[in-house]
Amino acid sequence: VLLLDQSRSMGMFSNFAAAKKVALALYWLIHTKYPKDSFHVIGFSDYAMEISNDDLPELTWNAWVSGTNIHHAFMLSRKLLSKEKAATKQILMITDGEPTAHLENGQSWFSYPPSYRTVEETLKEAKRCTQEGITINTFMLEANYYLMDFIDRMTRINRGRAFYTTPAQLGRYVMVDYLRSRRKRVGF
Repeated sequence: VLLLDQSRSMGMFSNFAAAKKVALALYWLIHTKYPKDSFHVIGFSDYAMEISNDDLPELTWNAWVSGTNIHHAFMLSRKLLSKEKAATKQILMITDGEPTAHLENGQSWFSYPPSYRTVEETLKEAKRCTQEGITINTFMLEANYYLMDFIDRMTRINRGRAFYTTPAQLGRYVMVDYLRSRRKRVGF
């Protein structure tokens, strides 16, 4: 599952165009070279939702709503991956922000700076992903203290990897990570 941050900051700071380009390239790579692999895209800002492959070219960032709901994105990813019979299940998350929203009784609850509860609910969902054998690799387009602290905590829970990159280098990082993970699978 590719998690694509559609929050306002992704568009305001010109990160979304690079992230979308990577999503399209990854879609093309998987569907042409590895058609047996499953590929899902989930866009997230205040809420997360699955993006159909046909809608990917027209996808844009969310200019009118605040929130980076990683909690909901992980929940939806876990649900999609639970239906897969794959030996390797992973989430590739492209983001520029720490979690600033989570679901509370089915509604998005926003707080900036991130509330303790939002961070904890998101980390609980990361732990659930870990328990289900899902690796979370994060590609960060920002390096602020809150984001780095959150990602550090999450990678300790999940044992995934974190990559700090720029929009110009994002494609290289994501593609190399995906292809490297495929080679490891083939080797076993």
